[in-house]
Amino acid sequence: MESAINPPTPPAPKVAAPAPANKIQDLEIKDAQLIFDAVWADLEADVGRENLRFPKEFILLGGAPGAGKGTNTSFILNARGLTCEPVVISALLDSPAARRIKDAGGMVGDREVVGLLLRRLLHPEYRDGVILDGFPRTKVQVECLKLLVLRMQALRREFHRTPLGIYFRQPTIHIMVLFVDETTSVQRQLHRGREVKAHNDEVRRTGIGELLEERATDYDEALARRRYRVFKEQTWDALQSLKEVYHYHFINAQGPINEVEQNILNELQYQSSLELDPRTHDRLRSLPLASQIIVHARQELVKRLDSYELEHTELFEKVIHVIDKKIMPIVLRHAISGVALVNSEDPVFDEPLALAMLIDVYSERGFHAVVDLHRIEIPEKVDLTTGAIRCRVKKVYRIQIRFHGSEIRRG
Repeated sequence: MESAINPPTPPAPKVAAPAPANKIQDLEIKDAQLIFDAVWADLEADVGRENLRFPKEFILLGGAPGAGKGTNTSFILNARGLTCEPVVISALLDSPAARRIKDAGGMVGDREVVGLLLRRLLHPEYRDGVILDGFPRTKVQVECLKLLVLRMQALRREFHRTPLGIYFRQPTIHIMVLFVDETTSVQRQLHRGREVKAHNDEVRRTGIGELLEERATDYDEALARRRYRVFKEQTWDALQSLKEVYHYHFINAQGPINEVEQNILNELQYQSSLELDPRTHDRLRSLPLASQIIVHARQELVKRLDSYELEHTELFEKVIHVIDKKIMPIVLRHAISGVALVNSEDPVFDEPLALAMLIDVYSERGFHAVVDLHRIEIPEKVDLTTGAIRCRVKKVYRIQIRFHGSEIRRG
């Protein structure tokens, strides 16, 4: 380029100044650390560090085209006891916030995806858990996920033993991949295309109903095959890279829906080691697990147990000790019948919260516990003149433990 100093020479084109570190959206940056740090700094400045409260459980739902992600999302939500709508990345990128970025001439790249997603995850309805449909899809997004987990763990350490500790729990990450082969994927995509076309033709003819989205890949076999191969080359590799880091669930989605649902249930069997804060699990690990565990209101149960460990450590430790040393030996002797009745006079149970702890601990271990308090009057002294008997009251806690007993073959 010629020098712009000589007057006859046309002035050199103006060069835009480098974008500030926190305004990198105009650049296609592929450094995950730079992207995540910028997003995190903006988020912390906007909501405050103490309000960076992300979900306890993440289910990253991925799958080949036609694998049935939309079909099975409701079933997965019910299986995990979640009531919030899933976060669908494709819908998030069509949100007003994303449209404002595009209208301003910006790109919806990895930085924008991560920024939009993290803001959505702070919504209170996702506090216990969330399904993410379509994230991560790139290597940068994979690394940003890992960085998010590290930041969540750092927040947990920071707020541990504070009144806000229950909002910063150990994150649980499930990678769930619904898989079908290429032939099945193409067949399902084309079948969906025929169904959508028939529906839309009827809507246009009658004026009743709403038009469904028509995808070019659902009408062209070559495009359907290309879409499947793009999934294998990009999303599949991204999800596979997390296999050794987080809990990974490979779901065979080839068969009919009832078989797929059973495959999902088999993969999502509750295990306390995946759910509880490590300190809580360490406190409980000496207690045996029942072979079949059924947990009602799972998220609330886990939250209560973690709160016992965080907020009532001394009492929780005493309750665990009584269960382990005084109650479980009796329960173990009733392994065949599946019913154990235990009387306890331990004063630890005079604290009402201790009884709640006992019930929740047994629920978490796969048992069903019921406690009744019986007050028994014990004669201590007789007034020989009046015949009056003075009694002391003895508290007896009658604990009934039920579980699936051992089946004995007869005959």
